Amino acid sequence: MTAGAHASINRTARLAGGLYLAMMPFAFFGILYVPSVLLVRGDAAITSRNILASEWLFRSGTVSHLIGQIIFIFLVLALYRLLKPVNKDHAVLMVVLAVLGIPIVFLNEVNHLAALRLLSSAADGAFTSTQLQSQAMLFLEMRQSGILVAQVFWGLWLLPLGLLIFRSGFLPNLLGILLVIGGAGYLIDSGTQLLFPGLATISQFTFVGELVFPLWLLIKGVNVERWQRVTLA
Repeated sequence: MTAGAHASINRTARLAGGLYLAMMPFAFFGILYVPSVLLVRGDAAITSRNILASEWLFRSGTVSHLIGQIIFIFLVLALYRLLKPVNKDHAVLMVVLAVLGIPIVFLNEVNHLAALRLLSSAADGAFTSTQLQSQAMLFLEMRQSGILVAQVFWGLWLLPLGLLIFRSGFLPNLLGILLVIGGAGYLIDSGTQLLFPGLATISQFTFVGELVFPLWLLIKGVNVERWQRVTLA
């Protein structure tokens, strides 16, 4: 294998690792941080006041989440190039499952903006403040439900990804196992939260593979000789 090809595949691996890590803070900010600061469960009045007092923070949560999804598109394409030699069908399945969740997220953010639009229209006089706050809370709850639906695909795409890594030979098997566990955690959380809201989640403990995997790609890259053997095979 030429030195240029050697460098090229490791550039792809490090690009994928960098994109994975870059996506995380945007997702964390939009999905977890902003709701934790502004939303008060069961209290529409306080939640509404928080949103109106921090409108920029509220809007930035939507923008951050969408930026994370755009990064996700390029991440999946980089992983496809890296893992396609292992099994093209599984790599295509990985891409399809990953991409299916993206339009759900984009459409779901309309619920987020709709809540702000309702609270901003209090001066219109068509509804009382209490009515507007209740409607806004409904849209915010719909957004949270939409995230749970998208989370199904966040879990599903990790399953073929983990399998590809496990079978690759040029990445540690343990990384594949950890990603499959992470995908299962998302699926379990999504199912239990949709059926039994309020139950404890497990994905906060099973996501370790999603942190270790990009760090490995960024720091270690792949075993290029083994990647070449898989490609030629």
